[in-house]
Amino acid sequence: MNNKLSAKQEALAPIAAFTAAGQLDQLKIALNEGLAAGLTVNEIKEALTQLYAYAGFPRSLNALGVFMSVMKEREAKGLKDPVGLEASPLPTHQTKLELGAANQTRLVGAPVSGPLYEFAPAIDLFLKEHLFGAIFGRDNLDFPSREVVTVAALANLGGVNPQLESHFKVSLNIGLTEAQLKNLVDILRNKVDPKAADNAAEVLESTLKKRAK
Repeated sequence: MNNKLSAKQEALAPIAAFTAAGQLDQLKIALNEGLAAGLTVNEIKEALTQLYAYAGFPRSLNALGVFMSVMKEREAKGLKDPVGLEASPLPTHQTKLELGAANQTRLVGAPVSGPLYEFAPAIDLFLKEHLFGAIFGRDNLDFPSREVVTVAALANLGGVNPQLESHFKVSLNIGLTEAQLKNLVDILRNKVDPKAADNAAEVLESTLKKRAK
């Protein structure tokens, strides 16, 4: 059993958390640490871009701007960071809606439906077609790493415990272990915000208890 996240995943957690909360000074430090930990430029870009779906375009754009400045500073110092892979083109045999519905089902463990989506069909369409199709359909960041990004962001965003619980469930569904998720909470406690980590720990514990029933 894996007890810890990979070095890259550990580095993604504070990057995501600081992006979601708009803590740009701390984000700059985390970005440099992430590159030092082996994250590629494109992996970081992908994480920062994904976060607009959770924290909004302003926070995502601001974070990308900080990353641009970090890259310029590192280039001026003669540092050369690996660019990494570009995302492959999305499949041509599926629409984004079909791809997104399949990805969402895989992540959640079952097809997603319910009164909320009947009440607001547009949000169901946007989640399937855009978030899980156009974004999660990109293959230069794997699903476990995307969930580390999402959980860390939601934990530091605050006020979104139902979504945080949902993504703890998704994380477990796609292979992240209980120990790895506790490792993620510890990273948030040590590098981001103890209060946010305490809340995340409570949500994780509740999620694990419900899962065990």
